[in-house]
Amino acid sequence: MAPAAPRLVLGLLVLSFCCEACKKVIFHVPSELEADTLVGRVDLRECLPSAEIISSSDGNFKILEDGSVYTTSAVSLSVEKKTFTILLKDIQEHVQKKIHVSLLEEEKRTETHKTRHARDTVLKRTKRRWGPIPSVMIENSLGPFPLQIQQVQSDTAQNYTIYYSASGPGIDQDPKGLFYIERETGNIFATRAVDREQYPSFQIICFATTPDGYSPEVPLVHTIRIEDDNDNAPYFTQDLFEFCVPENSKPGVLVGKVTAEDRDEPNTLHTTLKYRIVSQNPPLPAVFSLHGDTGVISVSSPQLDRELVSRYTLLVEVRDMAGQPFGLCTTGTAVIKIEDTNDNAPSFKQIQYETRVEENRVNVEILRVSVVDLDEPGLPGSGAVYEIIRGNDDRSFEITTDRNTNEGILCVVKGLDYETAKQRNLVIAVRNEAPYVLAPHSQQLSQSTSSVIVHVLDVDEGPVFKPCHLRIDVKECEEIGTAIGRYVAEDPETGNSEGICYRIPPSQCNWISIDEKSGEVRTIKILDRDVGEMKQGQCNITVLAIDRNGKTGTGTIQVVIQPGNKNYPRIIKTDYIMCRDRKPICLTAQDADEAPYSTPFVYHITDRSLASSWKITRHNDNSVYLSPKGDIPFGIYTIPVSVTDNGGKVGETHVKVNFCDCVTPTECNKVRQFNGNVTLGVWAILAMILGSLLLLLILITICGCCGSGVMHRHVTDDCANHNLIISNTEAPGEEVMDHNIIPLRNTCDQGGYGIKTGDQQTFEMVKGRGHTLESVKGGGHQTLGSVKEGGGQTMMDTCRYSYSEWHNFTHPRLGEKVHLCRQDEEQKHSEDYLLSYNYEGKGSLAGSVGCCSDQHEEEALDFLDQLEPKFRTLAETCVKR
Repeated sequence: MAPAAPRLVLGLLVLSFCCEACKKVIFHVPSELEADTLVGRVDLRECLPSAEIISSSDGNFKILEDGSVYTTSAVSLSVEKKTFTILLKDIQEHVQKKIHVSLLEEEKRTETHKTRHARDTVLKRTKRRWGPIPSVMIENSLGPFPLQIQQVQSDTAQNYTIYYSASGPGIDQDPKGLFYIERETGNIFATRAVDREQYPSFQIICFATTPDGYSPEVPLVHTIRIEDDNDNAPYFTQDLFEFCVPENSKPGVLVGKVTAEDRDEPNTLHTTLKYRIVSQNPPLPAVFSLHGDTGVISVSSPQLDRELVSRYTLLVEVRDMAGQPFGLCTTGTAVIKIEDTNDNAPSFKQIQYETRVEENRVNVEILRVSVVDLDEPGLPGSGAVYEIIRGNDDRSFEITTDRNTNEGILCVVKGLDYETAKQRNLVIAVRNEAPYVLAPHSQQLSQSTSSVIVHVLDVDEGPVFKPCHLRIDVKECEEIGTAIGRYVAEDPETGNSEGICYRIPPSQCNWISIDEKSGEVRTIKILDRDVGEMKQGQCNITVLAIDRNGKTGTGTIQVVIQPGNKNYPRIIKTDYIMCRDRKPICLTAQDADEAPYSTPFVYHITDRSLASSWKITRHNDNSVYLSPKGDIPFGIYTIPVSVTDNGGKVGETHVKVNFCDCVTPTECNKVRQFNGNVTLGVWAILAMILGSLLLLLILITICGCCGSGVMHRHVTDDCANHNLIISNTEAPGEEVMDHNIIPLRNTCDQGGYGIKTGDQQTFEMVKGRGHTLESVKGGGHQTLGSVKEGGGQTMMDTCRYSYSEWHNFTHPRLGEKVHLCRQDEEQKHSEDYLLSYNYEGKGSLAGSVGCCSDQHEEEALDFLDQLEPKFRTLAETCVKR
């Protein structure tokens, strides 16, 4: 239990803190401080959260991890002010900060105390005995037992007889019988010692009653606190602490932390622990330090050398009561292993080696070299890496590391030539896999090297081809037996080709042969890239060279077939159909040869007569457009076209072009010859037949009209009605027109009329500009009757017109007729005038069934203008709808 005086001092202590870290902190304390007195608390985390070492510049004060400042001995503030510094260190980050602490003597408060004492005298009230302060019992007390620890009394005992009783833990609950209370006096007794670590406190309930069971007081909850006794020694949390630290570490480097615990009451001197190193093995040199409050072990000397001492064992002690001699203590063990760093460079055991090897030997080991390295074996710091730094310009040698023995293995990877160099001098260097770490107070070491002398032994060698791989380019389709090159070998001993014979082993490309004596290479078949095994265009052939002693050397000939101009260019498609739009035809040629004997192609029309009416226009390197130069008649044309490739080879192709009177090529199914080459289509023939029939009908009708005029026949309407009966109406009505004028169109502003003037009838078509049928032929205004010649000449002969004349007359007026057809009195088109239809495939051979088609047929009946009255009713019926 702490003395009463320190607790009183702590109760009167006034603390003042500075919230800003790493600045001055002031504490107001009494002028006299006893040992182990709490001075105040400093917030260390605000200054350096990662602080690993906390120390004080004044040995009279100690600082705990939570920032509490305690005195280690009695301190007197003789000069009314005392200062010291708190040091904070982060070993890993190498950071150090300070906190300055000032202690000021507390101001005297005599007057204040006097005033308060006077007030207490005036206001003093009697303290009730039924609510005493909590009881305190020392842990592990020695007695004598029963030991009185407290007394409870009721003020009502002055007026009544009071009996006292209690219940709760330690009385009638476990641990039972530890306490009891006297019935008459209210004294509380303990019957035996108590362990605080097991029962730190008890709460019992006390009762005051009269003999008749009346309770003048409410039940009292009384606390019995067990005051701690330093009966538990601290103990380490581990039986053995193991740490590692690299060798050559600088002082202050953190090694590890040992931790201990104490079961006594926390935040008391009984649990305030101190650490120290009791011993170190090996004892010298002392290279570690232990922070007394935190248990942090750090390096204190730069003399850690794994090659000298690889492991240290520390005996560590922890003591409570802040390390005072009378505190309880325990010892533990910490083992620190020194980790290796590459502070020792490898060095060759020998500075010079000598070996020998036969010439032309490949992939053979010729020497092993070894090194000495004091670093720990098996780690990158001792692993050797060898390299040849001189004498290996041709890459004939290679050196590797044997991982098991750490030796260097020197091998020959490219055959040596005795005749070229009888001896090779190499320089080998060695280093470690890990980078070199310079130890403190040491100098940089130079790389260790060693020289190797390699003697080349002479052996009898076979012939050697120079070069060992020969490429021969052969033009495609060369004749058999063509000499394409020469391939010879030399004897390394003599340096010439005498006595060497050559041959090609079987089971290879049977393309070439080699002369046994001279080594001349010739073709034995025509090399064509389009034939079987030659499609790849090349072949590697092994050639043997044999000297007089039977020694053999090999070489390789790579025969590469170069593309030749062996194929003629030709046009792929030769039959075409060209419609009346004369859309150009695209001609495309092909050439089986490769570049540069293929594209670009040059096209020409070889026939001069056809070249004057047809032209060729370039499209790209292998295509052109063929089109007529001007108007040419329809027909089939066979055009000879020559195509010249880039190598000058010419191929001629006959292109057949059917120039047809069509809209799409599919309409030209059947053709006939015309002028040897020109033919008429089916539609042209059909149009001519229909035109002839129409012309015949017109001539017959006109002749009939002319005959009636001469005979002056008059047919009344009644007669006409007896002959023509209109079946779709009951009577012609009032719309019957004048018999002298029969309108061909009753809805057009400019129509065609037949005018009867006496005995002579005229046939005139008024069409805008007033052209007549006769005006087309170049004559003036003529009548049909004016062409009669005598009585024996019939009207049909005088009124006959050719089909072409009739076509030239009607064709330029067709557009206007279409525009005027089927209009009403308000110049508006009828509903079925021009209608839009979706495309449904190929058109029908039948004509249109629209309004304009009917009108075309009506307009073809203009000859009815000259009919006699008996035909008027028929005309009206045909025209009127």
